[in-house]
Amino acid sequence: MNLQGKWIADLGNGYYKNPVLYADYSDPDVIRVEDDFYMTASSFTYVPGLPILHSKDLVNWEIINYAARRLQPVYDTPQHGCGVWAPSIRYHDGRFYIYYGDPDLGIMMTSTNDIYGEWDPLTCVFEGRGYIDTCPLWDDDGRAYIVHGYANSRCGIKSKLGLFEMTPDGKRVISEDKIIFDGTISHPTLEGPKFYKRNGYYYIMAPAGGVPTGWQTVLRSKSVDGPYEDRIVLRQGLTDINGPHQGGWVELENGESWFMHFQDVEVAGRIIHLQPVRWINDWPVMGENADDGLCGQPVMKHKKPGVGSEYPVTTIATSDDFSSDKLGLQWQWQANPGEGWSSLTDNPGHLRLFARARGAAWELPNVLTQLWQAPSMTTTVKVDISKGTGDCKAALGVIGLKYGYIALRDDGTVMFVKGDSETGNGTAREECIAEKIITSTSAYLRTEVVAKQNAYTAKVICSYSHDGVHFHALGEFMAKQGKWVGAKHAIFCEGEGGYADFSEFIIE
Repeated sequence: MNLQGKWIADLGNGYYKNPVLYADYSDPDVIRVEDDFYMTASSFTYVPGLPILHSKDLVNWEIINYAARRLQPVYDTPQHGCGVWAPSIRYHDGRFYIYYGDPDLGIMMTSTNDIYGEWDPLTCVFEGRGYIDTCPLWDDDGRAYIVHGYANSRCGIKSKLGLFEMTPDGKRVISEDKIIFDGTISHPTLEGPKFYKRNGYYYIMAPAGGVPTGWQTVLRSKSVDGPYEDRIVLRQGLTDINGPHQGGWVELENGESWFMHFQDVEVAGRIIHLQPVRWINDWPVMGENADDGLCGQPVMKHKKPGVGSEYPVTTIATSDDFSSDKLGLQWQWQANPGEGWSSLTDNPGHLRLFARARGAAWELPNVLTQLWQAPSMTTTVKVDISKGTGDCKAALGVIGLKYGYIALRDDGTVMFVKGDSETGNGTAREECIAEKIITSTSAYLRTEVVAKQNAYTAKVICSYSHDGVHFHALGEFMAKQGKWVGAKHAIFCEGEGGYADFSEFIIE
């Protein structure tokens, strides 16, 4: 595996550094099944959704699958910020389950016997607006429950956690909703609960205080529906790790406990950290330098989890030579994919994208996206587009609330376009800033994320080349994160009736 230019958390000396993933896997949840660890995360409106990541040591991760190949038909067009919110993954009675709350549709679930294979079609466990951040628990007596948060924007409830009982197979809610904890005063913006049982206690681990500056709260009770005691167990302290926000707890075979959570770094999204956990008087203590109240702060470097073996460094795929007949797992469409959007077999070694719609990139469903995997990077792709009248263009860019791209038109013109999806009327506005006739329908396109400029933006330079060696800058813009997600790499073909071949997609 070529690791050049990639973010590596494994320090190679028995220690790791945070973040373990410099990638926008928001609202992570993690489980252990024997000696394997699996993680999922929010994917919102991007498809395939519900990514499945695998690790042998909680430090080195790779993406292995997606649990949702399609979302509901409403997501045939981009619905930024909607869709899959804060999923939870569990393994029960030989089967994997993932639950999530769609803030507009209800509580959704999918399951499988083979985490590497096909997952069942999404099932609506409970229909209703505003039910989010769901997590199941199968109790010792066989009864099943699901804890959840509320989306104030949909139902007018905030900072509270609710509880349903489900059928033992986890497919249907069978009780009325019951609010089991109100954090309005002590834990405002309480959300993202994860549900566990340990040593006779029911635990709910949930962040509060808001994403940028909040803390990690733990609730515990001897009864599933409370009353619950509460304690703050992790906060920023003297570190630069703002938040730290929601995640999942996992226990190793040797008894060690660990907690994975995200940190919001704005333009790059919500990146993943790993914290050691100690238990004192049946309360978890996360991170290091715990105060008298057993609240710790995040670690920047720590000894790796004691899994009993050393495992090789693994990373999330980025570059793509398009040599497979299936899209790599690093790619997600901006909405449910349609028939005839792409081909990997029409011109082997190339990804052919067909122009199926016109409009701003932020609003096009047939945009292929990929997470950032580092704080700065250079992305290059070769584009060949059939000669035409200028009605079709093939583009490489960075997509978000403020975005930009460089495109090759089918009349042999390269163009630099800036986009803004914060115009206030729910639509995006694009403006062509510069263009240059190159008299060729083949070119290399490049975006260079120079560095994070502040908490919200990063400078991106767009350039082109005839030979892939000598590049000419055409413009630059300040990229901004998307709706609840970080900025993403994007490639697409816009127009009607044409197509473009993409090859040699390289991120360094």
